[in-house]
Amino acid sequence: MTSSNAAAESRIRSRNRDMLSGEAITEAGLTDWRKLAQGLHARYLVDDFGTGARFVTAVGEAGDALGHYPSVSIGKGYVDLKVVSSDAVYRDGEGTEHIVEWVTRQDIDLARLITGIAADHRIDAEPASVSVLELGLDTANSATIAPVWAALLTGNADAQGYGSPSDEIRDATGRVPNLWFGDANEHESQRFHVEVYVAPEVAGQRINAAVAAGGTVVDDTGSPSLTVIADQDGNTAVLCVAEMPAAEAES
Repeated sequence: MTSSNAAAESRIRSRNRDMLSGEAITEAGLTDWRKLAQGLHARYLVDDFGTGARFVTAVGEAGDALGHYPSVSIGKGYVDLKVVSSDAVYRDGEGTEHIVEWVTRQDIDLARLITGIAADHRIDAEPASVSVLELGLDTANSATIAPVWAALLTGNADAQGYGSPSDEIRDATGRVPNLWFGDANEHESQRFHVEVYVAPEVAGQRINAAVAAGGTVVDDTGSPSLTVIADQDGNTAVLCVAEMPAAEAES
C-alpha cells in the first residue's frame, strides 16, 4: 500500500469516527431506529425466542463484517438493539478533540444493515416503543462527588467521565442508567430526578398520560426536547426527545 493510500484510509477512518449531528442522523432516514440519549435504538418484534436468536446471529455476522457490534437484549416477543460508538470524536469550540460515546457513521451503516436483516427475516420494527432512562443529580461539586457515585453504581473509577468530557457516570457494560450532573439550585430541595427518553412521535401521548394520572407540566420552555413534569408530591422528572431539524419537522 502506498503512503498516499494509507493516508486516505486514515482520513476515512477518522471521518467514520466523527460524532454526527442530529440533522445528519435524521437525514440518514433510519425508519426502524430512534436516537435516544447517546445512541440509536430499535425494537424488533419476534414470535418466539428462537426467531429472535436467529435474528441476533445474523446481526452478529453483519457486525463481524464491519468490526462493529450492537448491544442486544432479548425478551418475550422482542429484540432490543442499541448502536453507538464508544470512541466517537467530538471537537469543542477551540478545536480540541475529545473521545465520547455517540453516534458515528459506522453506527448508521450498522443500523442500515440490521434493518435489511430484519426485512429478510420478516421481522417488524416497533420504533415508537423504545425508551431510555437516565438519572440527573444537581450539584455544584460534581468533580468531588463523582468518584463516590462511580464506585456505588459501577465499582469502577473509570466510569467517571467515560464517553463524556464531563464527570458523568457511565457503566461501559450498560448495567445501570447513566448519571449526569446538572447545576445546583440552592432553593430546590430535590436534587435527584429521572430523565426518560422516548421516540418523538409518542412524547405528546406520554405527557398527556402523566397529566391524566395527576401529574403537572411545570416547565415546557424546552419543549419538544425537554418537558419537566411533577407528580402530586412535587417530585420532578424530565421527558426527553431528540428534536428533529426544522426542515424535517416542517415536511
